[in-house]
Amino acid sequence: MTQTNVQGSCLCGAVKYEVSGEAVRFSHCHCQRCRKATGTGHATNLLVAPVTSIQWLQGEDMLLKYKVPEAERFYNCFCKQCGSPMPRTVPEIDAVLIPAGSLDTEPPIKPQHHIFWDSRADWSCEAGDLPRYSEYP
Repeated sequence: MTQTNVQGSCLCGAVKYEVSGEAVRFSHCHCQRCRKATGTGHATNLLVAPVTSIQWLQGEDMLLKYKVPEAERFYNCFCKQCGSPMPRTVPEIDAVLIPAGSLDTEPPIKPQHHIFWDSRADWSCEAGDLPRYSEYP
């Protein structure tokens, strides 16, 4: 794992955060939930441990969450003003999941793989040289 300190914000600038911890993995996720939550062919997420590594610098009160009722741990966290996806804590794996598009600083690692590839939309991008996994690696 790689030590990281990254900052990010939402589109309107109302929410700002900083995450300091260990970069666990950087994935392109093609599951249906991530596609629906982002409106794109896949979500690109940086996972940082531990769950306590996030600090909200401003606008934490601007965050809304939507929990998929049948999902074990999936929920969407977003700015209630502009709708930008924001980091969400995942206590079950002691980590913070950061939507890469919300980052204002460069992540410490590059995307490592594609996950839930078998759920991929036919029109989505190709894998390139990155490994593909039908679920988590």
